[in-house]
Order: sequence, then C-alpha cells, then structure tokens
Amino acid sequence: MCIAVYDLDLTITAWPTYTRWLIFWARRHAPWRLTLLPLAGIAGLAFRVGLFSRGRVKTIAQRLIMGRGAARTVVSATASAFAATVSLRRGAANQLAADRAAGLEIVLATASFDFYVTAIATRLGIATVVATGSAWDDDRLRPRLAGSNCYGAVKLAMIAARLPDAVIVRAYSDHVSDAPLLAAAETAVAVNPSLALRRLAHSRQWTIADWR
Repeated sequence: MCIAVYDLDLTITAWPTYTRWLIFWARRHAPWRLTLLPLAGIAGLAFRVGLFSRGRVKTIAQRLIMGRGAARTVVSATASAFAATVSLRRGAANQLAADRAAGLEIVLATASFDFYVTAIATRLGIATVVATGSAWDDDRLRPRLAGSNCYGAVKLAMIAARLPDAVIVRAYSDHVSDAPLLAAAETAVAVNPSLALRRLAHSRQWTIADWR
C-alpha cells in the first residue's frame, strides 16, 4: 500500500484544534468550565519547565473542561458539530485531491485526540486515522490516554504498527517534531513550517510549501 500521511494542526487546519475543541465543548455543555482554562494554561507552563509530559497536560485539560466521564453519544455529536467549524487550509484540500488522483491512500496522523479527530477526518473523506487514543469506560470518555501520545517518533511507530506494509510516498507537516515521519517518506513536504522545521527542510532539501 502506498500512502500519503498528513499532520492535522496547522498543516491541514488553519489553527491548532485542541484548545478550540475544549472551548467549543464547554460553551455547549458547561460554560462555567471556561473559568478553568487558566488552570489548563498553568499545566502547559509546567510542561514547558519539564514538570509534566505532553500527555499529562492533555489529560489535565480534558479533566478540567470535559469532566470525568462524558457520554459517548454526546461526544460523538459534539465532535461532528465541531468538525463543521474547523477552518481548513485551501492548499491542503488541493493536495489531498492530487494525492487521491495519484492513487495514494490518505492517512491522517496527529497528536490530537481521536475522539474528535475522527469527525474531522470524516469531513475530509479520510478513512484511516492515527491519533492519540482516548480512554473509554462503559461508554464514558475518561480523562486518560489510551496508549501513547501520538507525537514525534511515536507517531511514525504508530503508523508502522497500524499499516505495517505501507510505503510512505509523501508526508506533510508544519512542525519539526514530525522530522522522523518526514525522513521516512519518499517525498517530505514542510507545510508553512515552524522556524526549526524550515531550517531542517533546507538542510535536508525537503520541499517547502505554502498552503495558506
């Protein structure tokens, strides 16, 4: 199988999705929880100084804004509504169409949580999603990761585990954390790259694209 792998936040989308998802959820289901967002911000600062992992910050934010156990039916309906609001880069839509025309299987690979990313993928017509897993218990979403955070080298490993026979023909990302994925692709594309990824792309002669 020949695949094209797309990152989500700031590659396909015009902005990061997780914080916006949390705000969208709170406004629909518990507006008072918006007052807890600064606590999630403090957790983010704790990550920056090395006290928390990325996964820990995500679960803290989920617990604060979504609570201990959101019902699956409610999460699914809210995710579908959220997906309809997500602003997509025009260049991403054009490239998705080109890769499909070339016969490539599209894979969406992201560190964002699968419980809402799947709805975005459905909107994009993408069937294969590799994302950070979320924990469910009796059809209740729990503030825990199911498995590893789909980030950095872990993302590439998760793709390989999901699609062991796949050849990564093309890979697209905006962030240097996806360097292992980009290096594994026959064609690596740095999309509206961060400064660190732009420098790496120049040094490795990867394609740089502007999808804004």
